[in-house]
Amino acid sequence: MNRTTLSLIAGATALAAVTGFAAVTSPDTSAPDTTATAAELPVERTSLTCPTPSVSDLAETTYTSFTPVTKGTGGDGKGELRPAVTESTDEKGEKDGKASGKGDKDGKGEKEAKAFLTAKEPGKPLAEDVSGSDSPALVGTADGKFAPGWTVQQTTEVAAGTGRGLLGAACTAPDTDFWFPGASTAADRTDYVHLVNPDDSAAVVDIELYGRDGALETPTGEGITVAPHSDDPVLLSTLTTEKLDNVTVHVSVRSGRVGASVQALDDKLGGDWLGASVDPAGSLVIPGIPKDATAVRLIAFAPGEADADLKVRLASPTGQITPAGNETLHLKAGMTGAVDLGDVMRGEPGSLVLTPTGRSVPVVAAVRVVRGKGAGQETAFIPATRPVGTRATVVDNRAKGTTLSLTAPFGAAEVKVTASAGSEGGTPATKSFTIKAGTTQQVEAPVPSGLKGTYALTVESVSGGEVHGARTITDGQDGVSAFTVQTLPDDRGTVAVPKADQDLSVLQR
Repeated sequence: MNRTTLSLIAGATALAAVTGFAAVTSPDTSAPDTTATAAELPVERTSLTCPTPSVSDLAETTYTSFTPVTKGTGGDGKGELRPAVTESTDEKGEKDGKASGKGDKDGKGEKEAKAFLTAKEPGKPLAEDVSGSDSPALVGTADGKFAPGWTVQQTTEVAAGTGRGLLGAACTAPDTDFWFPGASTAADRTDYVHLVNPDDSAAVVDIELYGRDGALETPTGEGITVAPHSDDPVLLSTLTTEKLDNVTVHVSVRSGRVGASVQALDDKLGGDWLGASVDPAGSLVIPGIPKDATAVRLIAFAPGEADADLKVRLASPTGQITPAGNETLHLKAGMTGAVDLGDVMRGEPGSLVLTPTGRSVPVVAAVRVVRGKGAGQETAFIPATRPVGTRATVVDNRAKGTTLSLTAPFGAAEVKVTASAGSEGGTPATKSFTIKAGTTQQVEAPVPSGLKGTYALTVESVSGGEVHGARTITDGQDGVSAFTVQTLPDDRGTVAVPKADQDLSVLQR
């Protein structure tokens, strides 16, 4: 059975698990319905995976869970995150399962791990702090009223050492295919791809690496077995002998499913999590590049068999402009392309908009952003992302140091932004914004009145064209411009469920 077939089966299984089954009803004989109809209903179950945040003893990690209030969910439900087993490699190159969660090294323990975090109520974030290197990877499930739009963020502050700074990651839904342009196997980088298996059976995964000249030889990246309920961090430099600044990582799952993310740690420039790019597409948007970025690098990859030629535009507060000397980007099929845009922001926030110059060829892309100077430099990554769509949420926002950027790349749009209650107190607040076509706006997001703790920001599309968004958290200390950026893709909290009618004739066939 090939990978495409497996992906389709996994997708169909996940959809069935999320949406449940359409109710079978008697036909309305008084007024026959000749058109197919579908109702938008809240999803009934959501799964998330959070990778092991850090191996540093100096790490301080905060997990924040939040579900926006959704109509039609009823009054029941539960949302829990539980520790996973972390697979570590010993001196002999053999893997052992650390007892940070469920089970032994085969992930088949007799007793389920105690819940690390249990959601209390929709509309209010819940936070949990952990210190040191023992912070676990987490696997979680939410159902009922906690499922639609369930969002979990892990934010880690590392005071010193490789990858020091602020590292943030939105916990991801398990899937079967991931693309990560922007990774590296260079000598000054320590990049891991974390594979978190949330299920009761093992997953089998392939990791492929692509550099500037095409696919790299990665024999040890084939057929990696990820034990049930475990996190397997794979060091990219152990998969190849080539030392490359810009690498695209492709994670494909032969059987089962995993959550995947890349932890990129630099000896001098700090580090952050690199989330997966949106699925390959002809046009991409990379939102929310901070206005004080001192260096911006665009990394892109065309996974098919055709070369891609892209227009590169920067959506600024006043409209789209062309980065000087980088009007277009040519990508050879199967080869990672990168271009340094330098100090392109000029003190204004912006977003990169990539569109085909001619024939549309699917690509993936991300940017590496550097802020600060000298020893105070820090790094973050922003992948191309889905639009906000109906609704998107980002959590762990603070009273100070939170910035929200919204861009409407192709047409003017109106959005509503809601600040939730605080994790320790506060009253929700809402504001509406109009984003002009082709611009990026750093909006003054609402803050809960009487805020205590952190809060969630939920962005909803009201009218107009598509909107893309990103949130930046800044927490500079000791002269380091520590920051992290998370995008706001549609939370897919509702799904269209077709109307089903009773048809007894099928019993006669």
